[in-house]
Amino acid sequence: MPTKGDRRRRGIYQELCRAEGPVMAKDLASKFGVSRQVIVQDIAVLRASNANIISTHRGYVMEAEPAIVREFKVRHTPEQVQDELNAIVDCGGKVLNVSVSHRVYGRITADMDISSRLDVQEFCETLKGSSSSLLSGVTSGYHYHLVEAPSEQRLDLIEERLREAGMLVPRSPDSTGR
Repeated sequence: MPTKGDRRRRGIYQELCRAEGPVMAKDLASKFGVSRQVIVQDIAVLRASNANIISTHRGYVMEAEPAIVREFKVRHTPEQVQDELNAIVDCGGKVLNVSVSHRVYGRITADMDISSRLDVQEFCETLKGSSSSLLSGVTSGYHYHLVEAPSEQRLDLIEERLREAGMLVPRSPDSTGR
């Protein structure tokens, strides 16, 4: 039978998991009807049981689970960029960057930080409204995306979707970027 302290600690843990930002000990104390010191002790007990709770100057936060990343080599036309990025984000991926392997300049990388269809739409609209072209234009459409996802299974799903769309390029051990 869980004790009152066990139920409170479970409640604290759930609050921290749901929180959008740091949660101050005084706010938790008020919510659970205990002193701030009791909250500090509860946090210590939760940490001892492997809860990934970080103490910051603004309050307690849950440490994010480490994301898993994979680099995909792809090739497509400029008209397919939206389909490519949507395939990735629809499977739960976040496009961290795009890079090309240029034969003269070497590896050139640009941050993207695209994790939703809205991000994809904004990127495509910005691209259309500018005189710039895709980075992959310098390598005949060949490029790489570093993608973050919550699991290997999600990355496998992204890989499958890119393959189905005909965009995934098999990587060779001596890959030169083309």
